[in-house]
Amino acid sequence: MAITYQFNKTSLQTLEKDLKMRQRTLPTLQSKETALRLEVKKAKKELEDLNQEVERRIKDYDQMIALWGEFDTSLIHVDDVRMSIKKIAGVRVPVLDEVIYSTKEFSLFSSPKWFADGFEQLKAIADVGIRQEFIHRKVELLEYARKKTTQKVNLFEKVQIPGYQDAIRKIKRFMEDEENLSKSSQKIVKSKREAEARAAEEQKGGNA
Repeated sequence: MAITYQFNKTSLQTLEKDLKMRQRTLPTLQSKETALRLEVKKAKKELEDLNQEVERRIKDYDQMIALWGEFDTSLIHVDDVRMSIKKIAGVRVPVLDEVIYSTKEFSLFSSPKWFADGFEQLKAIADVGIRQEFIHRKVELLEYARKKTTQKVNLFEKVQIPGYQDAIRKIKRFMEDEENLSKSSQKIVKSKREAEARAAEEQKGGNA
């Protein structure tokens, strides 16, 4: 962003005001960036743990693949996923509250004994898979906010604040030079008038 200004007192005051605003805001942005970095790190660790849990549950499922052929998957269904919104370091992220399932009745006598455990295993696999999606989205949102905040910190720290300081220095230097030039001009005019006054007095004295 190019800083536009004029070499006058009004422009100087505007720049000084804008500079102070950025200098006050920068520490807050830096704190937010630090907080977001920590939250991104925590969320990524959470996602990594969930990924490992998904892999473990899939392995457990694969070990029973022959039995799962007997299982009627229509007996269990995900009806709803309830969620809420939570603010983390100022970022709104979705939070999984509950997964609602519906199950069909089945005969415990005519079905294999492991069917009851099968329900729980399928619920566990579905739960961890859905949680994985929520945490993945959480990482994306936090990472996006962190990048945006880092960009703003860099903009303030490396571009705008030095730019405003440089512009203020140039205006002050120009105004000082202008003031010095004005003073010099006034001295020259004063000296000229004094010289003219002396010459007039001398001429007057000579005529007398």
